[in-house]
Amino acid sequence: MGRRLIVIGASAGGVEALRAVVAGLPPDLAAAVVVVLHIPRGAPSALPGILDRAGPLPAVAAEQAAALRPGVVYTAPADHHVLVVDGRLRLSTGPTENGHRPAIDPLFRSAALSHGPDAVGVVLSGTRDDGTAGLAAIAARGGTAVVQEPDDALHAAMPASALAQVPDALVHPAPKIGPVLGELVSRPADTAAGGHDELLRAETRIAATGVPTTDTLAGATPSAFSCPSCNGVLFELPGSPAPRFRCRVGHAWSPAALEGEQAHAVDEALWAAVRALEEKADLVERLASDAHQRGRVHTADVFAQRAAHTRRQAQQVRDLVEDRSTDPEHGGAASGP
Repeated sequence: MGRRLIVIGASAGGVEALRAVVAGLPPDLAAAVVVVLHIPRGAPSALPGILDRAGPLPAVAAEQAAALRPGVVYTAPADHHVLVVDGRLRLSTGPTENGHRPAIDPLFRSAALSHGPDAVGVVLSGTRDDGTAGLAAIAARGGTAVVQEPDDALHAAMPASALAQVPDALVHPAPKIGPVLGELVSRPADTAAGGHDELLRAETRIAATGVPTTDTLAGATPSAFSCPSCNGVLFELPGSPAPRFRCRVGHAWSPAALEGEQAHAVDEALWAAVRALEEKADLVERLASDAHQRGRVHTADVFAQRAAHTRRQAQQVRDLVEDRSTDPEHGGAASGP
């Protein structure tokens, strides 16, 4: 390629880490930098202005078909994946990955496919494991993997997951990553390695066009899990460098992201059960009161017993939700009614 491409992914706690990385980049960086930060879909991103002020390089929002220029930082806009295809940026509203759009993995996979050993992938602070599969793809095709030191990250899950899958990645605190990237760009790239090219191409097409292809699920094994986004069957992808799932319409999930969505679904179901039980108890108590007023003592007693039993059931489910919310494995993420 002659020019390197740096792709950076971040989530929770990522703004601080990105500012530190960008502040350390050299002003004569001979590589384009493309950044994905998980942001709400309905809000415009303030990241270009933040990063533009943070370091010596100009930062701009990624635009459709923009040619990559060295020394420029491009950031993914809200509700769009950003990909690198034939030296240009491509924005897409393709299927979400790990519940996100923009997501990190589509960018990283496109960089691995388009730049091979000239790609440098960086995973910064965040929860769950978006970016892990994409960083593994970059490393598999001869690119360089860089990970923020987990102890330096506000949220260590994403860096720790990336390191578990790519143990040979370079590990540095965020303030040192910028200078390290400058050094990496100045070195000759290694020879490209092999790396699941067919799967990379198929998944990049899905992210770019939003249209699933039959070769994506060729040889995939139907799992026992359903897609949290559309409730379709999830298929485990064959030959993927990290375990991952896709449904037939294209939504993609890593194991950690899938577990997180399942935990959220369980919480919602439990709160719905609490609401239904409490409503039932209220109704049966009213029936008991009406029966008592009509002098139907036996019927009133039966309804009162049923109401008390239902109240106990509701409290048991409430206790279960509260136990889940304080469980470290659950992450304290139980939602309120």
